[in-house]
Amino acid sequence: MSPEDTKKATERQAALDYHEFPRPGKLEIRATKPMATGRDLSRAYSPGVAEACLEIEKNAQEAFRYTAKGNLVAVITNGTAVLGLGDIGAQASKPVMEGKAVLFKKFAGIDCFDIEVNETDPEKLADLVCRLEPTFGAINLEDIKAPDCFIVERICRERMGIPVFHDDQHGTAIVAAAAATNALLVANKRFEDIKVVALGAGAAGIACLKMMMVMGVQKENITMLDSKGVVHTSRNNLTAEKAEFARNTEMRSVMDAMEGADLFLGVSGPGLLTQEMVKKMAAHPIIFALANPTPEIMPELVREVSPEALIATGRSDYPNQVNNVLCFPFIFRGALDSGATEINDAMKVACVEAIAGLARAPASAELGAAYQGERLAFGPEYLIPKPFDPRLLPTIAVAVAKAAIESGVATREIDLEAYGKSLQTQVYRSALIMRPVFMAARKEQRRIVFAEGEEPRVLRTVQSMTEELSETAILVGRPEVIEQRIEREGLSVRAGEHFELVNPESDARYRDYWGSYHAIMQRKGVTPDLAKAILRTNSTAIAATMVHRGEADSMICGTVGQYLWHLNYIQQILANDDLHPAGALSLMILDKGPLFIADTHVNTEPDARQLAETMIAAARHVKRFGIKPKVALCSGSQFGNLDSRSGRVARDALALLDATDTGFEYEGEMHTDAALDPDLRERLFPGSRLTGKANVLVYTNTDAAGATRNILKSVADGLEVGPILMGMGNRAHIVTPGVTVRGLLNMAALAGMPVSSYG
Repeated sequence: MSPEDTKKATERQAALDYHEFPRPGKLEIRATKPMATGRDLSRAYSPGVAEACLEIEKNAQEAFRYTAKGNLVAVITNGTAVLGLGDIGAQASKPVMEGKAVLFKKFAGIDCFDIEVNETDPEKLADLVCRLEPTFGAINLEDIKAPDCFIVERICRERMGIPVFHDDQHGTAIVAAAAATNALLVANKRFEDIKVVALGAGAAGIACLKMMMVMGVQKENITMLDSKGVVHTSRNNLTAEKAEFARNTEMRSVMDAMEGADLFLGVSGPGLLTQEMVKKMAAHPIIFALANPTPEIMPELVREVSPEALIATGRSDYPNQVNNVLCFPFIFRGALDSGATEINDAMKVACVEAIAGLARAPASAELGAAYQGERLAFGPEYLIPKPFDPRLLPTIAVAVAKAAIESGVATREIDLEAYGKSLQTQVYRSALIMRPVFMAARKEQRRIVFAEGEEPRVLRTVQSMTEELSETAILVGRPEVIEQRIEREGLSVRAGEHFELVNPESDARYRDYWGSYHAIMQRKGVTPDLAKAILRTNSTAIAATMVHRGEADSMICGTVGQYLWHLNYIQQILANDDLHPAGALSLMILDKGPLFIADTHVNTEPDARQLAETMIAAARHVKRFGIKPKVALCSGSQFGNLDSRSGRVARDALALLDATDTGFEYEGEMHTDAALDPDLRERLFPGSRLTGKANVLVYTNTDAAGATRNILKSVADGLEVGPILMGMGNRAHIVTPGVTVRGLLNMAALAGMPVSSYG
């Protein structure tokens, strides 16, 4: 077996194993309500379920209130036109339909049943689909051959009061139209003026042409070709769908049609477009070779004869992939949430414009992290967004819902601004809890210096800050390196316009900086020469010195290096009688809500005073998130049952707090489970002054705090905001090397809050 054959066999087996293990298939059903007690069972089924049934009997719309219908889509096929496989039958198409259902859930949070039907008669299939209306909020038809798919969709749309959408038609058409919108912008052309040649007259090809016409393409400027050549008026036995595009013309071949064409739309088969045909096209041709897996012509062959061509394919290994996943999850999300009775042209156009607009917008922080090393800037190589762009959901769903409302097909009132924010929280898990922080930061004009200004994550954070915050970013780094990395990452920020720059190699303030550092450290063994060396090479010291001198309000460091190494210089330069590190606080965002952990980094074995100080500081910071702090002091001892160091220091810390008017709930010393389980805590220690679950866990050493933090991140899929350096008056924060761009942006928002909020 050749190496290539071995590779293919390995990949084939890996794909089969993916579908088989650890359990067959890609889907499961999970309960969304408690099922732990007899009472739960009586409500979920008999007799309690009858109450919901009777409400729905009185008003069918109540099904959207009391059942999952409003978030449930059916993916239905008969397997007669499976992408790349053809007519393989309903049963064999099931893995594809399961995959489609997974994409609905992954990208838009929509639950989905895949339904494979042994029925090839289009009218009988349509009748079956219509009978399913009581179950589903919308129908996604999939992989049904043409012209049967047109019949099925038409009948279903006529008879059903819920959205029916054949994705092979409309999904492809919407994404192709979005790519065409941006390609025309780059080529400086208009839909109304271009000449289009479409090779492929199936469901996707016809839908793409109809969408192009909605966008402005003139029908007389469209030439359609099928396997028999140009679709013209002299041909007999044309389907109704093809007849709509038949031209009165002498053209008969692809070569004839390509003369002066502006846009080639290929939804046919491999290798059907030649370089000679490309040469006949107009200047700056647009070539959409969408056949999969092998397009009508490979992009490199196009480049050889037309370097200025704008090219899209259906493949992920080339730029500009026309992928239905950019559309269907999000258009259904907007349709379901607005209670739309159909997906009409206005909603499709809104989807086209939203997709196209995202490609023209600067890349988000999360997008850069997902596609590291790729240049994500609008242009010939980036005409449409990437599938993992997290902005797709809120942008498209809101646009579609708005179009549904304005076109009169929505049955549900929606506050579009609130709706957009709710979708943001689905995409960015930290968005909801961070909202008050961002709102407060936007009112300030603070200057934030990033010590590792050359780090790509920092540069992407600065890009996001220009869109979401009002702070001024200052970067410590070499200008030429920063400029190169901005270009490589496809960012639009520029020094002097979007951020200030401190060049450690040649900044005119260098003498002032090392002088300030030496003045602080001269009685701690730092000579002038050592001060010069440190301030030439140590970006953390430079950033801290800038904050000390009042040239910045706060600093962020730690994307590289060790936490305590950074903390050393921050303490040297910024700590004083009023400010000193009181501990590091990590906010963990979990499925069951937020949980704060301290001290994760600063005081390895804190004494009682340090513990009490950490608890007070943690409570103060938690309040900034709009949360009432409930602080549990966790140790190896539980309410005095163990005479260990952790127990003794915890008891001493509690005594200090008891002598102070803290203004927040606290209790200890206790185990973590007692802190989080009020019933267990009541059995062990009746009458505890802590009510409900603790939301702040303070540990008696960093080993325990750090372990808890890491376990929550790794096992419970916790999303961390922080660590927040407490006690420094918001003048300095140290992140960890694994921080994401969203994490840095959250820290920038925290650093941008007014000092008064820190108490």
